[in-house]
Amino acid sequence: MSQTGLIDLIYSSSLITKFVMLVLLFLSIMSWAVIFYKVKYFRRAKNENLKFLEVYDQTDDPFKLRKTAEKLTVSPLANVFLQVIRIQNPGTEAKVEAISQPSNGGEEPGKIQRAERILRSAGQEALSQMEGYLSFLATTGNVSPFIGLFGTVLGIINAFQEIGRQGTASIAAVAPGVSEALLATAAGLFVAIPAVIAYNFFVNKLRVMTSDLEVFTAECVLLLEGKLRVEPMVRPR
Repeated sequence: MSQTGLIDLIYSSSLITKFVMLVLLFLSIMSWAVIFYKVKYFRRAKNENLKFLEVYDQTDDPFKLRKTAEKLTVSPLANVFLQVIRIQNPGTEAKVEAISQPSNGGEEPGKIQRAERILRSAGQEALSQMEGYLSFLATTGNVSPFIGLFGTVLGIINAFQEIGRQGTASIAAVAPGVSEALLATAAGLFVAIPAVIAYNFFVNKLRVMTSDLEVFTAECVLLLEGKLRVEPMVRPR
């Protein structure tokens, strides 16, 4: 079907079908906006993680990396490491000060456990940021075909009504309604397929970053544990 014929078919469709097409158009625009945003976000997060690890591996005392970590605002690893710095050198943040103060008579295990909880929480916060808008892609991929199917059902109903009015089942009577119905189905698939592909792609990216973040968080826990025990700091391997 030519582009002109497709546009004419949309203009000649029923109001409900036009509404369905507008909803699908909105979902398509939003999903592509999310896709471009997440591609840029994951690329930047990966590059900043690599940059941070490069500096981290070349530094004898990782606690000197605060300025570098503060510049890498998107890097999940840098954000977790900043919590290590704040626990070791508490500032004005209440929750960090509370951890730095000994409780239960200054028992060391309590400090270490509270520090570990803060690092785990920082890791979960970083993961939540990476997961942002992925639920929209999943919802769009699941819902769009059903929205298109809704338009399809309406188109079939209109086709049968036209047959009843004309009293004939000729192609001329059936074709407009069937074309309208298939157009809604095609639009629903057009919106859903890219959203599903992008969602699966980003989920795989997220799994890789989650694994890296868990390994780094565990390393930071051991690193901080050595500091809290006031022992010579040796980077865990």
